[in-house]
Amino acid sequence: MADPGLLGFAAAAIGVFMTLVWLLSLALRDASIVDVFWGLGFIVTGSLGAWIGGGDAGRSALLLVLVAVWGLRLAGHIGWRNHGRPEDPRYQKFRANAGSAFWWRSYFTVFLLQGVVMWVVALPLLAALGEPRPSLPTAWDVAAIVLWAVGFAFEAGGDLQLARFKANPANRGRVLATGFWGLTRHPNYFGDAVVWWGFGCLGLAVGAWWTLIGPIIMTVLLARVSGVTLLERSMIETKPGYREYVESTPAFFPRIPFLGRRG
Repeated sequence: MADPGLLGFAAAAIGVFMTLVWLLSLALRDASIVDVFWGLGFIVTGSLGAWIGGGDAGRSALLLVLVAVWGLRLAGHIGWRNHGRPEDPRYQKFRANAGSAFWWRSYFTVFLLQGVVMWVVALPLLAALGEPRPSLPTAWDVAAIVLWAVGFAFEAGGDLQLARFKANPANRGRVLATGFWGLTRHPNYFGDAVVWWGFGCLGLAVGAWWTLIGPIIMTVLLARVSGVTLLERSMIETKPGYREYVESTPAFFPRIPFLGRRG
């Protein structure tokens, strides 16, 4: 059972963190920065949780390393990808529709809403950081490391392959369908989900099975709401060859290479 005090402290810390990010977005006139700070928010939450929590020292250290590597890589990738670009079209549309009310409406519908999601998704982390028994390692800890490694390979590897593909002018207008992108149309989203199931195993390691609501919500968001579904609505209509790519490659869960092939 997670410490209620730790859960409350984490909620307050996330609220303060997202408020500061919101204020920065007003100064920059760019709500897109919320995407950069998403991964960093979990690092802040995990660090504060380790500071005041009473979890097993070994598991807490493992958790912080995994969260830091994942969060810093994600923040760096999104920051590099968005550098020099205008505000994301999603937020531009919201800004235009909200008019003069955007500054305060964005606080509740973008920043605080993402803060609530962040708190729920972080529940396995908070449970692991607040429970001293059993000590590291358990079978669930090993499963956490394996899942995290697989997920991180898909997420980081997929982003790296796509960046290299786009950097080659000869690939302009083409669809990347090799490497991780030949296994699933969204290896970065799939990998992110698997990473969070790895973190969910850390919650299971301390008996907090109910915290699996975190990776469940993250998987649903990535596969059905803000990830795959939202992105592909425009890709099919605007990118040549993408419809054929959709017909040959799974959307989220990767296919097993060569399964069912002959010869």
